[in-house]
Amino acid sequence: WAEKLIPRAKELITALSAFLFNVRWLVQPPTITKQSLQEHIVDPKETMVMECEAKGNPHPIFSWRRNGKYFNVARDSQVSMRRRSGTLDIYAKHNPEQYEAEYQCIASNQYGSAYTHKIRLRLYRPPVWPREILEPVVISAGLPLVLPCDAPPGPPKPETYWMSSSFPTMQAVRQDRRVSMGVNGDLYFSNVLVNDSTTDYCCSARFPYKNMIQQKMPVVVKVLTSELDLYCVYVSRTVAEAAPTWLSPKGSSSSILVLQGEELLLECIAGGMPTPRITWTKDGEDLPVTSRMKVKNFNKMIQIPKASFEDAGEYVCTATNKIGYIEHTITVRVRAAPFWLERPTNLILAPEENGQLVCRSDGAPRPTISWSINGEPIETSTPQPNRQVSGETITFRSVSTENTAVYQCNASNEHGYLLANAFVNVLHATPRIIGPRNELIKTIEGHRAFLDCRFFGSPVPELRWSKYGQGNLEGNRFRTHRNGTLEIKRIQIEDQGTYLCVISNIAGRDENQVRVEVKEPIIIVTKPRSMKVLRGSDVRLECGVKADITTPIKTTWMKNKNQAALSWRVSMDESNLVITNVNRGDEGNYTCVIQNDLEQKSASAHLMVMDRPSPPTDLELSDPYERSVRLSWVPGDSNHSPITGKNESYDDDDWIPGKWKNLSTYPGNLNSVMLHLQPFTYYEFRVIANNEIGSSRPSRPSKRFQTSAPDVIPKNLKGVGTWRNNMEISWEVTRTDIKP
Repeated sequence: WAEKLIPRAKELITALSAFLFNVRWLVQPPTITKQSLQEHIVDPKETMVMECEAKGNPHPIFSWRRNGKYFNVARDSQVSMRRRSGTLDIYAKHNPEQYEAEYQCIASNQYGSAYTHKIRLRLYRPPVWPREILEPVVISAGLPLVLPCDAPPGPPKPETYWMSSSFPTMQAVRQDRRVSMGVNGDLYFSNVLVNDSTTDYCCSARFPYKNMIQQKMPVVVKVLTSELDLYCVYVSRTVAEAAPTWLSPKGSSSSILVLQGEELLLECIAGGMPTPRITWTKDGEDLPVTSRMKVKNFNKMIQIPKASFEDAGEYVCTATNKIGYIEHTITVRVRAAPFWLERPTNLILAPEENGQLVCRSDGAPRPTISWSINGEPIETSTPQPNRQVSGETITFRSVSTENTAVYQCNASNEHGYLLANAFVNVLHATPRIIGPRNELIKTIEGHRAFLDCRFFGSPVPELRWSKYGQGNLEGNRFRTHRNGTLEIKRIQIEDQGTYLCVISNIAGRDENQVRVEVKEPIIIVTKPRSMKVLRGSDVRLECGVKADITTPIKTTWMKNKNQAALSWRVSMDESNLVITNVNRGDEGNYTCVIQNDLEQKSASAHLMVMDRPSPPTDLELSDPYERSVRLSWVPGDSNHSPITGKNESYDDDDWIPGKWKNLSTYPGNLNSVMLHLQPFTYYEFRVIANNEIGSSRPSRPSKRFQTSAPDVIPKNLKGVGTWRNNMEISWEVTRTDIKP
């Protein structure tokens, strides 16, 4: 299939290249294709880059504004603009702080101006933690404690964590219900214990922009437990119990404003002895924990990675121990920066056509929509009678080339703004069909056929399909899609022929022919039948086919999803598969695959080979007694013919070793029997399985088993020589010697 697609792909590439060669001369207002982020953090020690790329015809020229005023790039020796681009390279060897500002790039040509969003350039400053000497913290056991971190703020915001050092090792502070780090990076102790005084505490911060880690000077914590403390002040040995108090947040209430889609963190940390437990409610009911929400930090923090309006409400956290409880109410308000419902899209119109630019957004509060034309507020631009602005929509009627421009839509509220560019391009373009010419399409009767006639032109050309260039196509089997493709449903032999696609507008016309050949479908008239055969017999799997005589077919046989390997035993007779002297390896699912250049059909059957049983395995002896034992085994494969019986034979180690004697016969469904044996005899056993085909090979022998001696010895033992080279021995048999 890939080989057939390659020539068609080459035709499409050639046609598209020819089309692009023509349309590249069409005029086009600028379109912004690349720009830096609104919050752009750079390292002043390196080249500071602000990206601004745009396309248009003619190619745009670029300019910049800084803090709302024209920025003369050419007069700044530390700034350069890349060729055929608006991207700035700033080499700030001197006074880099002067470049911290708000920038906006403008791409212009004679048909309009497109604007980037405003780019706030911020300098990355290496974090500086003051090398202050921190006095030891002396505190009585049982009291709450907060160790501040006060990491440098960034940008961007650092990640903080706490380490504790006890010479010579340093390890992360183990956090639990009593000790935990807050959202602000501080380390909170609900109450301090004796072992808290054995280590130094050090706050570390990782700054992601450069992946740099810095540490604050360590602080030593000393917990007083003796009757006379360091300053000879009396301290009780008994740790006093205390009701909960809030460590974070303070007081009985607070509020949080979060924007939709941003992370919402709710935190409640309390001091007290014993350590308080934190519980949460929302709007007077137990807090419903959903998949959008994570309860972290031993129930002290609620994390919602992406806040939504349904997360607004009153959250109450309660800290409880056996002394008492306290509550704190957090009022959460959710607002939203503007977000798009429908961005304005570029319009390519012909003279006298109508069009609309739509700019729909939402947010909380609802955004205000304002329009500009080539960067100038539309209210102060030159009025155009055929242009009407109505809130989020600009309507154009009977456009002319004077309407060609780039329009900016700004949706803003107190939490942010959105800016989108969309151009209106009014032009004449001669109709042109995109794609291969005079194409031949082969299809199968009853299938769908698609005849391509993709096109371009301005005004949008009228399109008409006909057969042999005469009349329009009629009937519900014919459908013309918006891109010009003609769809023929349930195509018939009489639909075969040449179809003509014609496109036209006031600037000209173009046409293309598509020739259609309809072939008869492949029909498998004789399908292979599933079979159950004896090993060693011959098999013929039939696959009779009827197909279009003008389209060659290929027959392939698959066995268990892999192509069947042909050999002296396995061969093909036309489209049939013949297997001689079948064995168990020939078993499986066989599929006859018939294919041509247009379609593929298949039919399957299962071949089952019957044989005599496989020998039983894993013979085991159990429950031994004086003259009996239980024989068990694992049945062998029945090979598709039910096992009807099993024979047990034995070798009793007499004067003729290896001579196996039949012991008994049992039904085929058994795999364990109790054997009754003769006294004072060595036994080995084997099992043979039987089915309608035959008997299996004998199993491997069991372990040897010896029966006990007779209960009584024979009577009247006599030995008489009747000739010089022989002796006759006789005795009287006792009843206990007789085999049961």
